[in-house]
Amino acid sequence: MARPAELKNKIWRVIDILKWGEDYFQSKGFESPKQEIEWLLCDLLNYKRIDLYFQFEQPISRSELDRLKGWIKRRINREPLQYITGTTEFYGHQIKVNPNVLIPRPETERLVDVALHCIGNLTTPNILEIGTGSGCISIAIAGEKTEAKITAIDISVEALNVAKRNAVYNQISHIQFMEMNFLTSAPNGTYDLLVSNPPYIPEEEVDETMVEVRNYEPKLALTDQHDGLAFYHRIASEAKSLIKPEGWIVLEVGLGSHPDKVKNIFQYAGFEQLEMIQDFNSDERVLKIQI
Repeated sequence: MARPAELKNKIWRVIDILKWGEDYFQSKGFESPKQEIEWLLCDLLNYKRIDLYFQFEQPISRSELDRLKGWIKRRINREPLQYITGTTEFYGHQIKVNPNVLIPRPETERLVDVALHCIGNLTTPNILEIGTGSGCISIAIAGEKTEAKITAIDISVEALNVAKRNAVYNQISHIQFMEMNFLTSAPNGTYDLLVSNPPYIPEEEVDETMVEVRNYEPKLALTDQHDGLAFYHRIASEAKSLIKPEGWIVLEVGLGSHPDKVKNIFQYAGFEQLEMIQDFNSDERVLKIQI
């Protein structure tokens, strides 16, 4: 089988790369080898997936081959595709990513759906996002609620720089990004909605995650360096001073026993209007709470 270096040795068309790439990724033990090469080619050529098969005779230039070869070498080491190409899509927005931010997951779009539903009747909602990372959640909400006032906080200056660039790229101007450690500080003001996808993997379980996660994504965004519940305890203790009466808290939670643990935190703190909502995989992943 040809190796990446051999991509230089002849004229390659899209269909040739597709066939070669699927075989190559399969030989390296990837579960979805066809998707791997399709994703890389789509980003390389700025194609949609269907374009690969309409333009299958299109030749690949030398510079494109060189870039693709570099990308393939990185992917073989299990670096996430999104970090390799530098972009992903979330809620219809192109989001730039790098190893300073967590890669947005499709499952988190459900968090946005629930948040938007909660504030559906408000014209100018005041919204707080805790742990904004790439900014994808605030940007998705801002894109739908153009009159909203959004404050998005994160402890990482590097992550905030990515989020600010993403807001500019998506022509979103009504988000205020702030550096803050929410575990020790809280923003001023009161909000109609608090939304968060906080670090919730217990520290002892980080090494059990897939290679792409544990070796490449920022630990700061994955774990609270404790039991995965620190942010939920903090939100439960601060919420009644941060959230307006009749306001909402919308939180992403983990898998397994994690949803019940988070729900218990808020029940113990005296919150009564709680609902656990399934994502599109039928997993309970979003906790909705009304103050």
